Amino acid sequence: MPARKDNSYTAPLYKRETLRFGCTKCGACCSGGPDYQVWLAQDEPGKIREYLDVSNAWLYKRYVSRLANEEVVLRSSPNGDCVFLDAERRCRIYPVRPLQCKSYPFWPEVVTSSRAWKREAKRCEGINQGMPVSVKNIENIIAIQMKKNE
Repeated sequence: MPARKDNSYTAPLYKRETLRFGCTKCGACCSGGPDYQVWLAQDEPGKIREYLDVSNAWLYKRYVSRLANEEVVLRSSPNGDCVFLDAERRCRIYPVRPLQCKSYPFWPEVVTSSRAWKREAKRCEGINQGMPVSVKNIENIIAIQMKKNE
């Protein structure tokens, strides 16, 4: 039985409306500019390093940056694309891509309000396409993100 939708005004969008998403593999979510960062959880640089079979020094020299606050992010190319986005707009580390990438577009700041969801849909052609995503699946994705960020 599908989850009951909460129609109260204060409920997050994903509880008030059925959200649809179908990734088209366009790469738009992998491109942003100086305001976009892909944050890495503690174990993610190691997974990427192992997948690429490179040294830790090489990983940090080419692909990963440590910010002043000690947080770790993926580098971007000069045009704002993720450093792992290839010429065909495909992810070169897809099997070990960071949680932030795996959980897109079901980020709390995107699925809470209609305005945020519509704004993100202007960047991502897969939003409002494809199959409906259940409230339970969205809540699970958000819970994993929150746990990883603790």
